[in-house]
Amino acid sequence: MPQLQRSGVRRRDLLKGLAAAGVGAFTGAGAYGFMYERHHIEITRATLPVSGLSDTLAGLRVGFLTDFHRSQTVSHELIARAVRLLVTEQPDLIVLGGDYVTWGDRNYVKPSAEALAELTAPAGVFAILGNHDDDHDMPAALTARGFTVLRDARTQIRVRNVPLDLVGIRYWTRRVEDLSRLMRGASPNAILLAHTPTRLLEATSLAIPLVISGHTHGGQIVLPGLGALAARRFPVIAGTARRENTTIFVSRGVGTVYVPIRLNCPPEVAVLTLEPITQ
Repeated sequence: MPQLQRSGVRRRDLLKGLAAAGVGAFTGAGAYGFMYERHHIEITRATLPVSGLSDTLAGLRVGFLTDFHRSQTVSHELIARAVRLLVTEQPDLIVLGGDYVTWGDRNYVKPSAEALAELTAPAGVFAILGNHDDDHDMPAALTARGFTVLRDARTQIRVRNVPLDLVGIRYWTRRVEDLSRLMRGASPNAILLAHTPTRLLEATSLAIPLVISGHTHGGQIVLPGLGALAARRFPVIAGTARRENTTIFVSRGVGTVYVPIRLNCPPEVAVLTLEPITQ
């Protein structure tokens, strides 16, 4: 009996030690994610195959920034640094994917737009709204900076003397018939700007060639062996995927929400090179 008691003590001590080590590792990872990784912006350069894209538009470079979440924990400098990195890449076109602030905080609406002010591209800068953005102040602030805000709207621009349609939808627009109405009359060179990648299902049903999204933050906290627990409900969490004739790119975004930590999921500036594919 005494020997069993000693064994029990050793077992309890071992479990306590393992628990302490786990807490220490989690605390250390959290500190790393707070102090370093959420500030360490990466540039992602990806080539996207696009069905039906005109050969004339081959090599078109689209700069993409999203999910800024300007707030008390996401600084002007972080967003301004992402802007500088993208401008240095000299994309042909720039699109912004929404969530400029967190929970519609009006204190940061104008500061968020100011942080984006240096964005410029030959074909223009186009923006949509996210679920954290209001429908008046934020689009007004972006428009004042010279950006075109698409709210359930389509606009056609000409790039290399070829029409290119940009369709921007609100976060809450999800019915296939609403999306179909916006796509009616669009050229084969069409890009859907949808804040959430859950719109991939509707886009695939309508054979929309390309969808560009954010919203997931790439999971923001990605645990070894477990992945991005907070983003598992999305069809694509981050990066490039293809469903039937539709290609989608989902960005990890720039800022953070809920907790100011990124783990195995650094903020991202995306430069997307479009290439045509034949059916």
